[in-house]
Amino acid sequence: MTIGVIGLGNMGHAIAERLAEGDDPLALWNRTAGKGADIANGTEMPTPAAAAAESDVLLSVLANDAAIEAAYFGPDGLCSAPLDGTVVVEMCTTSPETTQRLAAAVEAKGGLFLECPVGGTIGPARAGTLLGLAGGSPEAFEAARPVLERMTRRLEHLGPVGTGAAMKLAINLPLMVYWGAVGEALGIALGQGIPTDLAVSILVDSSGAIGAAKNRVPPVAAMRTTGDPGSVSLSLANGIKDMGLMEALAARHGISSEVLSAARVKAMKAAEGGWTEYDTSLFGVFGLKDSA
Repeated sequence: MTIGVIGLGNMGHAIAERLAEGDDPLALWNRTAGKGADIANGTEMPTPAAAAAESDVLLSVLANDAAIEAAYFGPDGLCSAPLDGTVVVEMCTTSPETTQRLAAAVEAKGGLFLECPVGGTIGPARAGTLLGLAGGSPEAFEAARPVLERMTRRLEHLGPVGTGAAMKLAINLPLMVYWGAVGEALGIALGQGIPTDLAVSILVDSSGAIGAAKNRVPPVAAMRTTGDPGSVSLSLANGIKDMGLMEALAARHGISSEVLSAARVKAMKAAEGGWTEYDTSLFGVFGLKDSA
């Protein structure tokens, strides 16, 4: 089996690294050439269409809808040539409407389509411990399952195309709100004169911590005290994009999203302040007043 991976940013590269631990050849494409040069078993392809032509299962790990549009529908995109049974797995966090449109286009070219956004970041991708949220036909799911199981600790087939996209937005929504709240929580503690390191250590050891807090709250505090943004798992630009998708989906279902909207307003202020390429987890401390 040849596995394709298009989009070799932080997450796509980590997924390709994980898959390279097996013996299957990899067909790789990235908008900027050379990003896959260090991937074992990998061959860089000149276009998305060329990667698809070589692949039995092709994973699309792209950053946003603009990248998806170019990779699928550009002059040398996935849908510019017959797909002839290739299974295309879209892993980007996007809307159900987008994945449904991609499914129709891929199937019109003779391919199978599955959405499978994942829960987890670069470390879990390399370790093969992501949470896979698949949506699509049973045929597409079974065809892609052997590849996806190598990347995931839990892989769920939620239903038709659109269900995986919706579930990914649902699990990310409380995370976005949490990062906004962390800044306010630190503000309360630090404003009372509690040292930053002590406040952080208590926060991550308490019921006020989520699963990601142990790894991400210390960098949040470091950003406040030293100005070092650290590494990036999900850029604020993409986090804001995701929050917009969440708001739109909530509105579509008649669901109020005031809490999410407040977090997005704060994130937008951080973006306007030049933080777009910092990690999303940092936006809650933007503008936080220093204390002794």
